Amino acid sequence: MIEQTTTAPRRQFMKTAGLAGVAMFAAPHLISPAMALSPDPSTLNDFDILNFALNLEYLEAEYYTRAAFGRGLFPNDTTGVGTQGAVTGGRKVQFKNKIIRQYAEEIANDEENHVLFLRSAITAFGGQPVAEPAINVGTQFAALAEAAGLGAGFDPYASDFNFLLGAFVFEDVGVTAYKGAARFIQNKDVLEAAAGLLAVEAYHASEVRTLLFFNGFAPQVQKISNLRDAVDGATDDDQGVILNGKANIVPTDSNSLVFSRTPQQVLNIVYGNGSGTPGGFFPNGTNGTVK
Repeated sequence: MIEQTTTAPRRQFMKTAGLAGVAMFAAPHLISPAMALSPDPSTLNDFDILNFALNLEYLEAEYYTRAAFGRGLFPNDTTGVGTQGAVTGGRKVQFKNKIIRQYAEEIANDEENHVLFLRSAITAFGGQPVAEPAINVGTQFAALAEAAGLGAGFDPYASDFNFLLGAFVFEDVGVTAYKGAARFIQNKDVLEAAAGLLAVEAYHASEVRTLLFFNGFAPQVQKISNLRDAVDGATDDDQGVILNGKANIVPTDSNSLVFSRTPQQVLNIVYGNGSGTPGGFFPNGTNGTVK
């Protein structure tokens, strides 16, 4: 398990550890996070958005099913348009706490169902689901943790709380991704489905954030949050589980609304760099229009 460390203020992180950490992730020539490499979201259709969501759900499902059940998605549930890739890393967590184990199993079932639902919905609306791309749910966690300043050799499958820290990497990103996509969805049925997916991801995020806060992992959470903020773009939106010295389980803006991320911001995080260059959790990039 990672030792707790004192968290530097975010702006200081951005000036020091953040830039060094980003360089560890990025391609040799780092491009400004502000440069839009994925399509303008306003040009995307509903199938583009649903398939982008499917890529993200593949990633989450592969992490959780491996951690909870010791297996990944079934082969028939990962075929489709684009280059199908292998999944590297991941194994069953030997949970010590039965409540955390049950949380892991519940979330794993939800994420697997999200994959199945999105594939079915895309087909039902007359589209073609993308294949699961190559995914790294192993060594990428160690690279991310080291870039965040949490030390070398992090393994999210080594303990209950390491698993939760790994989960924290994804859940807030999924919530903000669905929120950001909502304005571009044309079909009301698709929008309603996306709202349902967002709500479940928000429940998951709250579970993970609550457990990490209650058990004293706020410093580690903050470092991961800082790294996400360092790579996703110029805005300073991401929040840890403590804000102004108080619990911050529900990260919101001044109106108590969840903030949005663009597809490019999401890609910057899951690719692990500020340039939108494929890598990180998606070594060869995502499948579909948004990549």
